Amino acid sequence: MSNAPNTALLAVNLGTPDTPTAPAVRRYLAEFLGDPRVVSIPPLLWKPLLHGLILPLRGGRSAHKYAQVWLPEGSPLAVYTRQLALGLQAQLPQWRVREAMRYGQPALQPALDALVAEGVQRIVVLPLYPQYSTTTTASIEDQVQLWQARNPRITVQTIRDYAEDPQWVQAVADSIAAYWQQHGRADKLMFSFHGIPQRLADAGDPYPQRCQASARAIAAALGLADSDWELAYQSRFGRERWLQPYAEPRLWELAASGSKTLDVVCPGFATDCLETLEEVAMGFTATLAERGARMRYIPCLNADQAHAQALAALAQAQPA
Repeated sequence: MSNAPNTALLAVNLGTPDTPTAPAVRRYLAEFLGDPRVVSIPPLLWKPLLHGLILPLRGGRSAHKYAQVWLPEGSPLAVYTRQLALGLQAQLPQWRVREAMRYGQPALQPALDALVAEGVQRIVVLPLYPQYSTTTTASIEDQVQLWQARNPRITVQTIRDYAEDPQWVQAVADSIAAYWQQHGRADKLMFSFHGIPQRLADAGDPYPQRCQASARAIAAALGLADSDWELAYQSRFGRERWLQPYAEPRLWELAASGSKTLDVVCPGFATDCLETLEEVAMGFTATLAERGARMRYIPCLNADQAHAQALAALAQAQPA
């Protein structure tokens, strides 16, 4: 453990467009969907399809979705990540704490460069993905390793996973319990995680097991019986088979079988973003209402103090 002033924590989230406009969204998606960790189709096949069809079609539609959740200060993901970094700085007063994005701004490698320019000699990189996946954390690791090769004198450590970290698990459980204390408890709780293609799990990506481990740990912290909760996956892209069960159709099945109130929480997301606010809080809620059921979305931890405390403790636990 080190509290020296030359130590830094870089909290890295996925990323976001700069503005809720079609050109900005296309720029962001070009970087995101151009990452072979995200889409593993050979570039010679994928890039013409991406730039010739997908970006022109998705840019405007995605911009409309972003506009529905955009905050006065900017993108929810950017705003909450910035606030979380400030909370982490308060927990780690002797460290330098910064935020970065894997896609978009502030970019990851320039953020590392800036820390070195400030005199930092040791950097702990914290991908804000509690559950490891080759599609997310590994992409950050790729970038960090490329940077490290050019900066061999700087010590860099990446936290790969905190799916079962007791303090983080308790923070999520406490946030759910606080929501229930204020609003009452629904018939069923669903843990909704971002999906990945099934073929990646078949090839050895441990992500589904890490999601299951998080859900089980949070449910245990809440004292829930197995019948009180479910796990499902959201945010499919393309036509191939992704991890199942799919969240929205499963919610419809629960409504049809008699569950009239359903709570959904997304513990795979450190901060609220398009996928939690537009897809789940708005979209799922609307389609459940059409089926006569009431769905409530329990927010992410965002910049909650317990969240900052848990992540700061993770960083401090890294051996110097």
